Amino acid sequence: MDHLPTWTVFQGEERLLTAPLQEVLSLLKTHERAASQPLLTFDDQTGRQTDFDLRGTLEEVLERHTPAPAKTGPGRPRLGVVAREVTLLPRHWDWLEAQRGGASAALRRLIDEARKADPDGERRRQAQTATDRFLGVMAGDLPGYEDVTRALYAGDGPAFEAQVRDWPEDIRTHTLYLAAPAFVGQA
Repeated sequence: MDHLPTWTVFQGEERLLTAPLQEVLSLLKTHERAASQPLLTFDDQTGRQTDFDLRGTLEEVLERHTPAPAKTGPGRPRLGVVAREVTLLPRHWDWLEAQRGGASAALRRLIDEARKADPDGERRRQAQTATDRFLGVMAGDLPGYEDVTRALYAGDGPAFEAQVRDWPEDIRTHTLYLAAPAFVGQA
């Protein structure tokens, strides 16, 4: 999933659209009040269900939810840094703070190096996590759900496909789409 990020919109068991954010927001804004069932939107990169603030005009919605273009000119570009709590032992903090750029820069470098060390494993883990999150919302009550998740994490593509075979078509198709990177290179 290293291509342009996509989101998918479902209404019940029917997949309405898989597309980049602007197209998805346009669809959601258009169907905002007309939908007979709630529309569920999923971030295909993470599998998380996503809700968007649809107040105002389509232009206002797009402005609110689409990333601003990268700043040009002098100065540091916005990196989208998020502060979170990390709990470490004092010796770990001492080591991190002694690194070039301080603790935050050292952690970012360590994470980037780990991600580069096993790109196939990273893609597989991301696909498993995204698929699992989607399944939890859309397929948790479907027959064979537990067997599907076991096959997903075991890397058993044939068992995975066999278990989803009788699921509603759009849920099955999207599940296979999300899970495909989890089985690349598997015997």
